Amino acid sequence: MNKLESIGYSSWFKDHTDLDKLKGHEIARVTSVHKDSYMITKGDGDVFAELSGKLAYSANSATDLPTTGDWVYVDFYDNDSHAVIHDVVSRKTIIQRKTSGKSIDFQLIATNIDVAFIVQSVDYNFNLRRLERYLVMINEYNITPVILLSKCDLKSQQELNQIVDSIIEIAPQTKIQPFSSQTGENIDTIKDLLLPGYTYCLLGSSGVGKTTLLNSIVGSSLFETKSVSKIKSKGRHTATSRELIQLDSGAMLIDTPGMRELGNISVDTGIDETFSEIIELSENCKFSDCKHLRVFRKNCGVILAQEASPSCEIAQF
Repeated sequence: MNKLESIGYSSWFKDHTDLDKLKGHEIARVTSVHKDSYMITKGDGDVFAELSGKLAYSANSATDLPTTGDWVYVDFYDNDSHAVIHDVVSRKTIIQRKTSGKSIDFQLIATNIDVAFIVQSVDYNFNLRRLERYLVMINEYNITPVILLSKCDLKSQQELNQIVDSIIEIAPQTKIQPFSSQTGENIDTIKDLLLPGYTYCLLGSSGVGKTTLLNSIVGSSLFETKSVSKIKSKGRHTATSRELIQLDSGAMLIDTPGMRELGNISVDTGIDETFSEIIELSENCKFSDCKHLRVFRKNCGVILAQEASPSCEIAQF
């Protein structure tokens, strides 16, 4: 396995790399983004990089620019001490959300993710509706979701079983793993999920324990954590940017800042995958123009284009 392959450059990306661009540029991966500057790697250490003028000024939106997890065409200078990014290799998967405000625009969270760990703590943070929105966002791009329930030491086994059962009702095919960074329970089980050459990311609200979990996986306190507010267990922001790191196992893992708002809109595949049982019911609806809008408003807040028929039984699901 060469250095690029060791950081996730699989056959899919090789097949989607422009050979003409390879004649003049090298391939690297974006490990972090800080406003207009980037850190990239070829598998042998991070290098500071900036955008070429052409790429910076030709982008129609922020989603056209590199983000954490992207593969990019670059030129290296001065013994690989810095680099210029000229373009982005086709993305295999995307995790994005709607930006705040009334305008319809999107913010890329990370790209080229194989598995997304959705972290929810079993205290006041636990929220099935929010979990559904995460699943919609992830399923839209065929990313494998895994639900991690943090702080399981705070609940009895009976209470924990009830939480797991409620998740199974909405996501019966999704792996669910309770854990505790405080006691170390099931941390090794989570480590075993991290396979060499695959890219994972941690998603969840502030204070659910994503960064603490990351430190537990790494085996040291490399990443800063902060205490959780005593008021309704609201977490204080710790991660302020998305950073891709390579673990000793050979897996890549991206920690993400806590998200207060998901704002899922204009999704298609993710809805079908997350609410497959509702989609199946809808096929039997006798109203040809019915979009069963109330189903999705009730369950995940996604706004579709058309109201349900007043007589639609599925809309009462």
